[in-house]
Amino acid sequence: MPEGRRDGAKILVFSTEKISDPAIDMAGLLKLHYPPRVYTIAVPCSSAVKPHWILHAFAQGFDGVFIAADGSDCPYGESCTEKTGALVQKTHALMKEQNLDAARLKMAAICSVCSESFVKHMKSFSEALQKGK
Repeated sequence: MPEGRRDGAKILVFSTEKISDPAIDMAGLLKLHYPPRVYTIAVPCSSAVKPHWILHAFAQGFDGVFIAADGSDCPYGESCTEKTGALVQKTHALMKEQNLDAARLKMAAICSVCSESFVKHMKSFSEALQKGK
């Protein structure tokens, strides 16, 4: 991020259609403010995110990627948490090979009514990414 930039880190969020996406939408409806350079892509299940999508986001200039995981509420299977955790581990290994800081990829479970939690995650992640530059 260029020196002196004050509009925050550019973050890509993979959110889930039935679980975390409603919380993100509700944050907007409640006028909860989070950094303006947060972009979301909805996916059916957090375990469906591919490591090469994350690496592509970094190559396209995103400072960080956040996976708003389904957690135990996933409608597609009980092993979602484990599968999502495994894809994050695999991606961290690939990031290390490319000399990318693993701290640029975060994951947390965001439930359908966790708007405030989502906002807190975005603010702290953006601040951490800015400090890391």
